[in-house]
Parts: sequence; structure tokens; C-alpha cells
Amino acid sequence: MPKYVMLPPIDDDMRGWAAQMREELPDLDVVIVEDEADAARQLSDADAAYGWVPPEVLPSVERLRLLQNPYAGPFVGWYYPELAAHPVTVSNPRGIYSDHIAHHILMYMLALSRGLPYYMDAQAEGRWDRHARQHGYVDLSTATVLINGVGGIGAETARLCAAFGCRVVGVDPSPYGRFDGVLVPPSELDDRLHEADFVVTTVPHTPETEFMWNAQRFAAMKNSAYFINIGRGMTCKLDDLAAALEQGEIAGAGLDVFEIEPLPEGHPLWRIENVIITPHIAVADAANIPERRFALILENARRLVDGRDFINVVDKEKWY
Repeated sequence: MPKYVMLPPIDDDMRGWAAQMREELPDLDVVIVEDEADAARQLSDADAAYGWVPPEVLPSVERLRLLQNPYAGPFVGWYYPELAAHPVTVSNPRGIYSDHIAHHILMYMLALSRGLPYYMDAQAEGRWDRHARQHGYVDLSTATVLINGVGGIGAETARLCAAFGCRVVGVDPSPYGRFDGVLVPPSELDDRLHEADFVVTTVPHTPETEFMWNAQRFAAMKNSAYFINIGRGMTCKLDDLAAALEQGEIAGAGLDVFEIEPLPEGHPLWRIENVIITPHIAVADAANIPERRFALILENARRLVDGRDFINVVDKEKWY
């Protein structure tokens, strides 16, 4: 009987998932590991696991065929060279957040295109100011949106943008699913930045994407353009972004992720006009995410029992 290990930290969702897996897959031994000290022993004969296997434990994990990553963009160090070399297949939950995060991106775009931050400032001051907006109105039906990273989130964002009439340029070496727009490889990113009214970045943090958004790239954007980061904070150098905003190199930004989280008290981004900051909450309260996550876990568990290929497989060298 294959063994599936739920690794700590254990929460109520995971306990419920384990119970459902035992009910639906009686030929699968599902074990909850409450104590981290017991993880190595339970993993030694496990066929699958949900969670993280530290480098010091991996050498003793010989039977493991599936490692289910709880995160689409995990913490730095989740992937490491020994894991990449190990025969285990890693699967992640990409796709389960796509619609929610795309909606968050459109919230930024609509608000910034119509100058909402300026009117909110006027409202907070009790000031009736029909001319509060300091940057020109952006007509989405004629706007160009550059989406850096056309995975599930980028593809769904492109679909919504196309519905508004936007011209969409996607940057990705291997897009995920259908894409409504012009697709170019990452080598063309710098040549396309000057076209964009909105630059939306959804890429995960990898060695290739770390601090890819920097002073040089902000300088290449239009002065009237907006930058939106919904992917990972470590892809953008915050001080470079703040300087670009303060110097008028770009018109504004919508940010849900940051190089340092929480964003430090007193950081310039807190006070720069026309910047919308949300504290990494694009999917924080989405009620259906646990159900979507479990559906993926259960499907891969079924495939483990049946001996079929897994879904949502990760390239361990690339971290996604």
C-alpha cells in the first residue's frame, strides 16, 4: 500500500484532507506528522508527501515519488540542488489562484487608469476637487498591457484585458494554456517596454528573475506607464522603483508583493503619490482556494495509487 505523508506544520484543512483521502482512496496509507522531529522517520518509507523536505533529510528519502509543494511560489530555499537531482516529482498548485489574482490586477489597472488614488486622497482630506488627478486618463480600449509571465495568472489577466479592448503583449518562454495577445520571448522584454501603458509582472522568484525589475528597466518604460507587481517581491528592487516614481520616470504602481515583507515603516513607497499598496493579500480571503488545493492533492494521490503521471509538474531546476 502506498504511503502519503502530510508534513508539519499541520492545520485543520490538512487534517480534513487526510480524512477525505482515506475515505476516497482506501488503498492509500495517509499519515499526518504532527511533530517535525518525527518527519524523517515517516518519510523514510513514504511514496508521497505534502510539504517540504529539508536537505538534511532528503538522503534518507529513497521511495518518494511525489512531493506536493503547498506553494506556487515557495520561500527561498524550498528548491535546492539535491532536490533537483533527486528522482522525486514535484507538483505545485499553479492555476488555483489565477482568477482571483487576475481580478486583483484589474482592480489596480482600473483604479490607476482613472486616477482613483488622487480622488481617495482628496476624500480623506474632505476636499471636493474635480481636478485631483495628476496624470492623464488612460483609455483601456486603446491601452497596451505588457504581461511578464504568462502562466495561469498571466493568461487569465490577458483574457480580462482583451475583454476591455486592450492590446496585450505577453513575455514568456513557454506560456501556460490559451493566451489572448501577442507572445514574445524574454529576450524581447527590453525592446517592448516602451510600448506598454501597464507593465504587469506575475513571474515567480527564481535565480533568473531576482531583481529583474530595476532602475534600467523602469527608465525604459514610458513616463505615463504604470507598474504592477503581483508575482513575487524579490523580482523588484524597491529602492529603484521608489526612485523611478519620485523622479517621474513612471506614473504610478500597484503592489501586492515586496522585496521586504512587511514593507518597512517609513519606506518611501508608503508616501509616494499614485501608488496602491496591498499587503500580499490578493488571494488571502478567497473562500474556494482550500477546495481547489485539495482537488489537486486528491487527483495526484489517485494518480499515485493508479501508477499514472502526475499533474502540475514542476521543473525543479527552474523552481516552477
